[in-house]
Amino acid sequence: MIDVSAYAATAADAPLEKTTIERRDVGPHDVLIEIKYAGICHSDIHTARNEWGGTSYPVVPGHEITGIVAEIGSDVTRHAVGDRVGVGCFVDSCRECINCQAGEEQYCEKGVVDTYNTIGRDGTRTAGGYSTHVVVTEDFVLSVPDSLALDVAAPLLCAGITLFSPLTHWGAGPGKEVAIVGMGGLGHVGVKIAHAMGAEVTVLSQSLSKKDDGLRFGADEYYATSDPETFKALRKRFDLILNTVSVNLDIDRYMSMLTLDGVFVELGLPENPISVRGFSLLKNRRSLAGSLVGGIPQTQEMLNFCAEHGIGAEIELISADKINDAFDRVVASDVRYRFVIDASTF
Repeated sequence: MIDVSAYAATAADAPLEKTTIERRDVGPHDVLIEIKYAGICHSDIHTARNEWGGTSYPVVPGHEITGIVAEIGSDVTRHAVGDRVGVGCFVDSCRECINCQAGEEQYCEKGVVDTYNTIGRDGTRTAGGYSTHVVVTEDFVLSVPDSLALDVAAPLLCAGITLFSPLTHWGAGPGKEVAIVGMGGLGHVGVKIAHAMGAEVTVLSQSLSKKDDGLRFGADEYYATSDPETFKALRKRFDLILNTVSVNLDIDRYMSMLTLDGVFVELGLPENPISVRGFSLLKNRRSLAGSLVGGIPQTQEMLNFCAEHGIGAEIELISADKINDAFDRVVASDVRYRFVIDASTF
């Protein structure tokens, strides 16, 4: 086993603290990664504070990981020592079910192995990127293109693929009207990607406080949903609406903005069940859907796309001793737009 420094939560109401954890020895198909940066996702906070239930303590969060390959197993062919790499929301799957075979490992029928707080195939509980090193089987390690800086690339491993996958699946591109609900850690990356795909992009945010940023990132229009006139002005406008916020919205109001065969895609995880009237779906043959990150092939496609188009997350780089403050600031929506931890400070 390999001892590494990390930051972990020991209880739902406890701050994350520095600790030492064990990583497995490098096996024939494993890659040892020296972590350089780890993004902070709201999922990290939900898990550390057991807000979704099922957290096993101590827990080391972090599934937005970039770094450098430090060692490879004897049978590794995809990566070499010194390569720039990334690890996203999961680190293994059954690899045998129809979804895994199709490169949609996130929908593994036997259950994907999350990057942290999940029992892996070796019987041990996974620990995430808030640490100096991680060992991952080569098939679940992504290549980060040279033109993409490792710090701004880290959030792409969750936020980027969370938006890229539905934008690709529902055909965002020239001639398509796309709305992004929310201009936070997810939404701001979605605006950049949708714009680069050639779609007409509109941001639907609670206020206009981030309008200048939204337009700078590539939005064509920006509306405040707190203004009731917004919903009247945008009736039957969009082919695709992506909801990045994790609060319960009045879905029927947003459905009214969809054109014929328009789709509203839920990307956040609201606390309460989603409610929608049947009439909102029947009228104009609208759809309500959900999407969960993307498989390994599509995540690599996303990284290559972002490198080609110069897309990275807007970040605030912090040291490890600021993690707990950063958690509170994320909850308070006090970040533009994603915290990234300098792993050298672990």
